[in-house]
Amino acid sequence: MFTQDYLLQRLFVKGEVSNCKYHSSGHIYFTLKDSRGTISCVMFAGSRAGLSFRMSEGQQVIVGGTVDVYERDGKYQLYARQIMLDGSGLLYERFEMLKRELEESGMFAPEYKRPIPRFIRTLGVVTADTGAAVRDIIQIAGRRNPYVQIILYPAIVQGEAAAASIVRGIRALEAFGVDVMIVGRGGGSIEDLWAFNEREVAQAVFDCLVPVISAVGHETDTTIVDFVADLRAPTPSAAAELAVTDIRDILGAVSSYRDGLQRLIRRRLQESRARARQMELRLKPAGPARRIREKRMAALSAEERLQERMRRLLERRKHELAIYIERMRGLSPLEKLNSGYSYVEDSGGHNVRSVRQVREGEDITVRVKDGRIRARVLGILPPDHRGGETC
Repeated sequence: MFTQDYLLQRLFVKGEVSNCKYHSSGHIYFTLKDSRGTISCVMFAGSRAGLSFRMSEGQQVIVGGTVDVYERDGKYQLYARQIMLDGSGLLYERFEMLKRELEESGMFAPEYKRPIPRFIRTLGVVTADTGAAVRDIIQIAGRRNPYVQIILYPAIVQGEAAAASIVRGIRALEAFGVDVMIVGRGGGSIEDLWAFNEREVAQAVFDCLVPVISAVGHETDTTIVDFVADLRAPTPSAAAELAVTDIRDILGAVSSYRDGLQRLIRRRLQESRARARQMELRLKPAGPARRIREKRMAALSAEERLQERMRRLLERRKHELAIYIERMRGLSPLEKLNSGYSYVEDSGGHNVRSVRQVREGEDITVRVKDGRIRARVLGILPPDHRGGETC
């Protein structure tokens, strides 16, 4: 009867997946249940083409297939040829499809992630202007650093108009020039968070030149925006902590840097003083004063050597002069005069050495040892004449 009934050959059964097992042969065994009952199901490996997702416990699905009897156990079961997610399950399937598509396009790549600046002046927030998320962000950011300016874009975060509103908020805060942007909302169902799974929101986050922190739902909630954003925060409160550095940490770091800088300056000064002292000790022997003293001593020593040389030279010259004097003295006419000789000069004061230099009647001068004698030539005699007139 099961095999002959046309209606049992093409059924669609909706329920919750339980006892799901993937067999090593490729078959999938599971149970569908609702509040009133259960039915055993099997999908053979040859029918896996009709499954676009991996089944897990608790999923709401619609199973299409055939009902027949499993003779060994004597009970009927549903032989599945296709399985579709139902309700939130359909949204989950859309989520997975968009996630795979964007991941393949490179929008999740880490090289596109911008670093979150550590010190900021303005914080942009795209979320609803009412609710716990914005209150938590304002409270935590203000406590961590009251000097950070928070700029809120009150966006619609749920419903059909949510995606366009979030995109406008991202672009408006980017144009304003905030340092960091938080995009998110509080927790909710997958339907409530669906705006953050829309393609245009993901594209706006990817294109934003301002670093974006996603803060959607609770820690267990995951959206497409979390993969595209530069940083994912598990909650809006955590996003505020990631975006705003605690001013106490800043002041502590400044104090630490100041102390470290002072220590470094003191150490550098000590090292510079030590090097200066070493250079002073090195330069002291080669200093100008020492060199002047050395040059002065060298000059004095050279002066003494020069004087000594001059003294020896003068003595030698004196000795040579004395010798020359003695030699000249032997040739001097005056010395001859002392020996009894005389020195005769003509009227012009020239030495008369020959009779041919004078004439008779010419006045001459005769020098002797103790004076001069004026005389006149009375006559000129030959060399061998012994007598005759005297002058």
